[in-house]
Amino acid sequence: MICTTLDLSDSTPDECEDEIQRLQAELKSLELRQTKQQQLIQRLTNLNQMDERSLKAGSFYDMGDKQYMDCAQIFKNGSTQNGFYMIKPLLSPTRIRVYCDMTEGGGWTVFQRRSDGSQSFDRDWNDYKIGFGDMKSADGEFWLGNDNLHYLTSQDNYTLRISLEDFEGSHRFAVYRTFKVDNEQNHYQLQFGVYTGNAGDALSGSYHPEVQWWASHQGMKFSTRDRDNDRYDRSCAQEDKGGWWFNRCHSANLNGFYHRGPYSAVTDDGIVWYPWHGWWYSLKSESASSPELSVTFPVHALLLTVDKSVNPSLSHLRRAGNIHRMGFNK
Repeated sequence: MICTTLDLSDSTPDECEDEIQRLQAELKSLELRQTKQQQLIQRLTNLNQMDERSLKAGSFYDMGDKQYMDCAQIFKNGSTQNGFYMIKPLLSPTRIRVYCDMTEGGGWTVFQRRSDGSQSFDRDWNDYKIGFGDMKSADGEFWLGNDNLHYLTSQDNYTLRISLEDFEGSHRFAVYRTFKVDNEQNHYQLQFGVYTGNAGDALSGSYHPEVQWWASHQGMKFSTRDRDNDRYDRSCAQEDKGGWWFNRCHSANLNGFYHRGPYSAVTDDGIVWYPWHGWWYSLKSESASSPELSVTFPVHALLLTVDKSVNPSLSHLRRAGNIHRMGFNK
């Protein structure tokens, strides 16, 4: 600390008083400047915290009274920001809140996302029917609902895109034309068309003709732990801890248990996309969505652990494949 004193021995009383008042005024001015600087710092801090909360929460964009049947229409109308919007598919009795991904060409209606294992996907039929999960956070995990999937995919021709990511940071994708989900009376039966991509054709099981009869998800009905519609003599949904279009049981299961990378378990219950990482590696993240003229479901893969002790013979194969986030775009 450095201290100084004023030598006022030769000054008159009036001069001393004037100097004291001047110094007091200067002190008040410095204190006012300090207060303003502290207020500015606090405002900047608050704005930074608001930005962080906004990014975490996800922005909601109010489009007014105008109704859009999917995110593709919103994108064509000029809205290019990722975030939550309200849409109303043609058959839906009400408007629904969706997350629109405006990247990769824009207009993707995201109907499923897996990112961190914070949400349980081991749910009953009604939960999958109406949807569940975090529909407020930008990276929240959710399932939009099978009724909503039916409303969306029955109003136009959609292409399904599945974007996968593993725990090593690698990415793959799978695209299926003519993606449709039937109504509840038909158990939300799944239909899809031709595959393209670099993740492998897990949904149709075409990677090996000898497993396609039990591994394909084409035409499969949706199953949950309390509603068994698969072709297995037990319950795939109960064993694999999630609702899905199971056969006997899967080559792909994007709603499985969130293992973190390679895993060992009684069944291959992870987030699986068999042609890429096999049954025993659970993917990291996934999403699904649809664009303007086709429905695309981006999915990030979860990492599944491969149990080297299991003999991967064709006679042993019964299930494979996971995805944890999905969406669509026309």
